[in-house]
Amino acid sequence: MNKLPMNQPKPSAINTLRRQGMNHLVTVLSVLSTILVLAPLVAILVYLIYKGASSLNLAFFTHIPAPVGEPGGGMANSIVGSGVILLLASLMGIPIGIAAGIYLAEFGRGRLLANAIRFTADVLNGVPSIVMGISIYSLIVMRQKHFSALAGGVALAIMMVPTITRTTEEMLATVPHAIREAALGLGVPKWRTVLSISLRTASPGIITGCMLAFARVAGETAPLLFTALGNQFWSFKLNEPIAALPLQIYVYAISPYDEWHRLAWAGSLVLIVMIMIAVTLVRIFANRGVLKGAS
Repeated sequence: MNKLPMNQPKPSAINTLRRQGMNHLVTVLSVLSTILVLAPLVAILVYLIYKGASSLNLAFFTHIPAPVGEPGGGMANSIVGSGVILLLASLMGIPIGIAAGIYLAEFGRGRLLANAIRFTADVLNGVPSIVMGISIYSLIVMRQKHFSALAGGVALAIMMVPTITRTTEEMLATVPHAIREAALGLGVPKWRTVLSISLRTASPGIITGCMLAFARVAGETAPLLFTALGNQFWSFKLNEPIAALPLQIYVYAISPYDEWHRLAWAGSLVLIVMIMIAVTLVRIFANRGVLKGAS
């Protein structure tokens, strides 16, 4: 009977070393992948700080754009206008997207209507934003005979719906059926089971999908060119043209004035910081709500 040499590791030791080596390799690859994902965001943020931080002052957040040739001015009306449009888009897009996702995951399995909704959501996800703006221009702006904040909100809401719908469906699909069956066994109606158990269990993933949709539309310019148009003055009426930060950045960026170029960089920095703050706050409050619900 052949025996292993004394200095040769045993098979179990070889397997242990192999597993440890694979573990270290996968860990290194995971860290490198994380760095590759974060590097573009960090690079963009650092460059925006370098180019735009020097132009940020109190006037930038409190004044409206100055006339051509005059120094100073700010983007206060654009910041407020972006908030109004994004609020409208969220109020319209998030409930519709979540409701559609609930239908697909809980009530529409195997139905023709559900397949049509999935196909429509996938197609809308790939539609260019400028096409969405032209469509809303034809459907709303031309009928109203004027640009408006409402038209801009509708355009962004439609862009949010597909992402939220598909994310909600996928997150609800991860909820174990045993949880639903336990609730139904206790006599809880199906609609109450969906709202109080399935939706609540999947809420972290659904909130993530809503944040992704929000971040996607927050910086869109093309749809707003055909719907909200922009405004150099204060405007809070939903049926009138309204300023928006992406629109103002676009106008300043294509201008031949160095002062406006500096303000465009400052506006870009403010826009990305606003998105990061909004997403972070939503995530914090959502996690607190989930933890309280679990306790």
